[in-house]
Amino acid sequence: MKQSLFESRHQPDWDAFNSQLEALERGKAEAQTCQSFAARYRQLCQHLALAQARGYSSHLIDQLQQLAMRGHQQFYRHRSHLGAQTIRFLFGGFPRLVRSEWRSVCVASLLFFGSLALMGLLTYLYPELIFSLVSADQVSEMERMYDPDARRLGRFSERGSGEDWVMFGFYIMNNIGIAFQTFASGLLLGLGSLFFLLFNGLMIGAVAGHLTRIGYGEPFWSFVIGHGAFELTAIALAGAAGFKLGWALLAPGRLTRSEALRLAA
Repeated sequence: MKQSLFESRHQPDWDAFNSQLEALERGKAEAQTCQSFAARYRQLCQHLALAQARGYSSHLIDQLQQLAMRGHQQFYRHRSHLGAQTIRFLFGGFPRLVRSEWRSVCVASLLFFGSLALMGLLTYLYPELIFSLVSADQVSEMERMYDPDARRLGRFSERGSGEDWVMFGFYIMNNIGIAFQTFASGLLLGLGSLFFLLFNGLMIGAVAGHLTRIGYGEPFWSFVIGHGAFELTAIALAGAAGFKLGWALLAPGRLTRSEALRLAA
């Protein structure tokens, strides 16, 4: 998408968010403003990530970063209200949304975790299979990262404690990117989400099967359980959301495809 179209499409949202910020900064925000603030803040962060990923102008990125910083400040300044709403959504609203889309969630989970488990088993039984998906250099890197004799595990192994937070941020941004890619590619009639669910499932399964076979299973699975449980679930949920987008385009019913897509998103 060209930057001009991106700006024209989302500028009203940014203006509305800026108005909310001004009301919060003046201390004159109404209850309704606080209720919609968290959703608008999440949307702005998504737009900022898109602008950075697409290489839009520094002027636009700076504008969105300023809004995000102001939003961050207000979020924590008014956390007694906004934080409570976020907690209610995380422990109430979000689980209800997931349950309401259980069919898509089941399909996405079966594709992702099923391909992961199947590829892990096949790689464990047929060791050479991993090289059909992962290069020899990458395999060596994975073995070095999860060597039981290493002082620390994963990509943190050769870094000092001061750099761990940098790498932690890298992990978060990388996994957010994978989840967003899986979700957004659902616009390709759901085929993109299907591809990324299977691709990531096969890749992770191949690495898991290989490391388990050579005796590195304990450090690898300990690291995965500690760092990957939420992230792998997020990929499956992103795939389910991508299928919802694809289905809206394939079967919009009596709505136009643009209206069906807007409701699905």
